Amino acid sequence: MSTSTSIFVIRWINFLTMLLAVGVIGFGIWMSAHHDVCRKSLTLPVLGLGGVIFVVSIVGFLGAWKNNSILLWIYLIMLCLILVAILVFTVLAFIVTNNSSGHSVKGLRYKEYQLQDYSSWFLKQLNNTHNWKHLKSCLVKTDDCSNLSKRYKTAKQYKLAKLTPIEAGCCKPPSECGYPAVNASYYDLSFHPVSSSKDCKLYKNSKNVKCYSCDSCKAGVAQYMKTEWRVVAIFNVILFVVLSMIYFVGCCARRNAARRRSKI
Repeated sequence: MSTSTSIFVIRWINFLTMLLAVGVIGFGIWMSAHHDVCRKSLTLPVLGLGGVIFVVSIVGFLGAWKNNSILLWIYLIMLCLILVAILVFTVLAFIVTNNSSGHSVKGLRYKEYQLQDYSSWFLKQLNNTHNWKHLKSCLVKTDDCSNLSKRYKTAKQYKLAKLTPIEAGCCKPPSECGYPAVNASYYDLSFHPVSSSKDCKLYKNSKNVKCYSCDSCKAGVAQYMKTEWRVVAIFNVILFVVLSMIYFVGCCARRNAARRRSKI
């Protein structure tokens, strides 16, 4: 790749990522002023991400603008560390989310999930009282369970519903309990549970209790997190390929800058 082309590409790519970084930092500041505790808890990671993108971008931009091989060396080292971090995180994400695809229940269109099917990392996070309290407050909303009876007017409609993993795990008792569903938000608990699972005893029809403390609810959250992590992992694969191409162009720009400097 020619000197002018590689320098031009690196300069403009890093200028655009600098603008992106400013946007990310602005978004982080907006989140810090939000009343939602869950969004507010993401403030530091978002600001940190924006800061890293900005620092790397400005070093790359200045290196390409000044045609400075030292700055371009620093830029490539930082970019290499980011590539390694992305690769490690992506591999771990695929390993951690490799287990459990849910259990089909006869007569139902949705699957149910069991906590023991997930990786030890998920079990450790979900069985930690502090972590579970935070995850539950952010991901499990009482309104989601309350709205089921509005979406599905009859028990037949409810039986044919396609519930999300969190709805299936947190808003109802596990099917193995054998409680008959009167409607989408009420089960006849006068029946003796068929299963000895502790979730059968923990479930209550109260909208503030439901099955929010059940292992099935934790499994539903685990499945939601697994799906989200898989999306992030796939995005990371694409990002890794793009950054690798930028790294290659950066290597060309650094080499060309070093040659130009040696001629002076």
